[in-house]
Amino acid sequence: MSATRAAVAADFRGPLDISRAATVVLDGRDTVVGWSPAATALLGYSPREAVGRPLSAFLAPLPADGPLPAASDRPATPGAPAPSGPPARPGPGPPPTGHEIRLARHRDGHELLVVTTLCPLAGARDGGGAGGGAPGRVLVAAELGELRQWESRLALLQGLATQSPVGLAIYDTDLRLTWSNTAYEREIGKPLAEYLGMRADELYSGGRFVTPGYPSTLDAVMHHVIDTGEPILDLHFQGTPPSDPGTEHLWSCSYYRLEDSHGHVFGVCEDAFDISDRQRAQQRLALLVEVGRRIGTVLDVVTTAEEIAEVTVPEFAAAVRVDIARVTVMSGELPATGGPAAMDLLRVGEHSVDPAAADAAEPLHPGPPGSPADRYPPVAYPPGSPQDRSLASGGLVLDDNVLVVPLRVGGSVLGLVTFVRSPRPRVSGRPLAHGPATTFDNGEVALADELAARATVCIDNARRFTRERSASLALQRQLLPHHVPPQSAVDIAYRYLPSDDVTGVGGDWFDVIPLSGTRVGLVVGDVVGHGLQAAATMGRLRTSVRAFAQLDMAPDELLTRLDDLVGQPGVPQGPPSDAYDELTTGATCLYAVYDPVSRRCVMARAGHLPPAVVHPDGQVTFPDLPAGPPLGLGGLPFESMEIELPVGSLLALFTDGLVEARDHDIDQGLDALGRVLGTPAASLDELCDRAVSALVPDATTADDTALLLARTRQLDESQVAEWELPAEAVTVGRARELATGRLTAWGLEELSFATELVVSELVTNAVRYGGGPLRLRLIRDRTLLCEVADTGHTSPHLRHSAEDDEGGRGLFIVAQLVQRWGTRYTPAGKTIWTEQAFPPAEFD
Repeated sequence: MSATRAAVAADFRGPLDISRAATVVLDGRDTVVGWSPAATALLGYSPREAVGRPLSAFLAPLPADGPLPAASDRPATPGAPAPSGPPARPGPGPPPTGHEIRLARHRDGHELLVVTTLCPLAGARDGGGAGGGAPGRVLVAAELGELRQWESRLALLQGLATQSPVGLAIYDTDLRLTWSNTAYEREIGKPLAEYLGMRADELYSGGRFVTPGYPSTLDAVMHHVIDTGEPILDLHFQGTPPSDPGTEHLWSCSYYRLEDSHGHVFGVCEDAFDISDRQRAQQRLALLVEVGRRIGTVLDVVTTAEEIAEVTVPEFAAAVRVDIARVTVMSGELPATGGPAAMDLLRVGEHSVDPAAADAAEPLHPGPPGSPADRYPPVAYPPGSPQDRSLASGGLVLDDNVLVVPLRVGGSVLGLVTFVRSPRPRVSGRPLAHGPATTFDNGEVALADELAARATVCIDNARRFTRERSASLALQRQLLPHHVPPQSAVDIAYRYLPSDDVTGVGGDWFDVIPLSGTRVGLVVGDVVGHGLQAAATMGRLRTSVRAFAQLDMAPDELLTRLDDLVGQPGVPQGPPSDAYDELTTGATCLYAVYDPVSRRCVMARAGHLPPAVVHPDGQVTFPDLPAGPPLGLGGLPFESMEIELPVGSLLALFTDGLVEARDHDIDQGLDALGRVLGTPAASLDELCDRAVSALVPDATTADDTALLLARTRQLDESQVAEWELPAEAVTVGRARELATGRLTAWGLEELSFATELVVSELVTNAVRYGGGPLRLRLIRDRTLLCEVADTGHTSPHLRHSAEDDEGGRGLFIVAQLVQRWGTRYTPAGKTIWTEQAFPPAEFD
């Protein structure tokens, strides 16, 4: 017997059941000879009023036309009047088989529709004649509306038994199946008769409940319901149905105890709905959420590719390979179009839980040799392979258990993601990877395409960042000093660390600038922000500092000029072309000038950290140098401070990236730097390495790091000659004699003629246009320096004299005899200086 026939044959008592319906006993002439209490309840007549009257007094056939009473026209309370107005014809519809719909008259006068059926009594004779008055038939009646409600409930039960997708089954107290509906039959794959009496654990061997906090077996759950009477709802059961062997399904199951009208327990009912598809959809959505959470955590192409492989194995595939174009990995550029032949791929991400699946994803032959230190092996796929076809078409390719999805950006393909399912059946316990796990269905193909699309956005963002970072680093390398220029004032060592890949290239810079009089300028600065804009701004500031320094400006004056330059609004040349057209938001700078003759150091800062000074005895101090505002604010002055540095002192200039970190404040960083600098080291380079290792242990920071160390030197007294002279005409000759005498002592007689002319011209100008006393100084360093100082503040200008001019040619002649010349202003006046190269024999 099938589940459908069992449902049809079931005895569901309804309103026309003899034990519930209005019952009227009729004789052969349709005269009422019996009247049940239910008939009184239905029509309002007592047995005394009804017996002996013809049936037609109570029931009439339906009129052919005209209004009919509604099925619920009975008054709400006994004796209440019927509803006013003609009732609408309800359209009662055809009566059930063997039944008749009639119009009944209630004792209170209202009419109602009833359904009736006649049952002849055994042994009764046909009415008429002497047979009148003897019971001949029984009429059973019920209100039509009540019958229709019963029929709808019966149809509901019939639908649950035959059409509902919910599997229903009844187990007796021994947990043996006694009935099931059609949906349950489909799950089992057999007619009810073939599995009637079997236990649930026999039907679903190996299955288990996966909802926490409940027993894991069917027997245990059903026994609990039977013993306690407490229903258990929405348990998730995972197992393999007999109709689909080898494929795991997930059901939502509920259990409740069954009792008869006397409270006797006769079994337990199970309803189960297969939610495998819904669970797979939920897990696919969860995978997309996980992809959004875990992919693209950093702006790095390789890391993003590795995240793709890790997040999709084993939830979506047994093996994943991510191949990205070489130019995208290395420089952040878009690969050239032109099909598979133009693609040079690198394997940058892979993950696998099944060696067989991993083998299915491998190319048949490797690609050409790679250059990135063999970190990312090159790959090439043979013609006709799924990967080759995907590159050629620009679309995804499904080939048995291999799914290849291109990473598309506009008209370019950045690379490929290859998803591979295990080539052999497996039961993973994961509804998302259910079934033989050898192919991808349509939903999974769409999911793979969406995964690749989201991953492509992250990879493209990382590619753009890589491109900008590469350009910024290239620009920064060009702008930062490649070597320290030769000079005698200080010994130099430096270190520069760019920021990490997340933050991007910053705007830190440093420089060593040789100045007149053997002095040296030391500068370090920091531009707010990161990227190309910061690097370009750093280049502009560094160039400006060098230009101002060559004018021999004092540190405070130089910062003032630089502040004016930064604060000037840019002149727009058109609409911004991209994100790099941003304004400079600010910068800091520290500028120091050290004189190896006087051992004096003059410094000023604009919002920058003060330098560290390490005395020869190892004592470390941070001079209380007036801070000054950051560059670009304007309106506030800068102040210089002058200190004397013993020979062998160490001057450390640095940016905040060296001493500032997320895990400690800047004061702790300064203390740590002081301890490192105060420790003796074999060389300045070793000291730089110690400082960087101690304060930036992983060699990466959220900000750029610049460190410039300078150990002071002093020129020997024998290298310097200085005289004070009066501002008189006779002084010119005296100055020539002093200069040539010193050159003879130094063995530089070859420079005497040129030096005499230089000294004669400079001293003559000082006497005429300056004021006394005058100072003449010669310095024998890498070049011969000649300086003449006076108290005037007007600077001579080089000009071309006409043929008939009597003067104005002296400075022109001086410029032809020397390498460089210039003017340096001091609080007491000015100094005109020149530099001459040594003769070849004197060049060291």
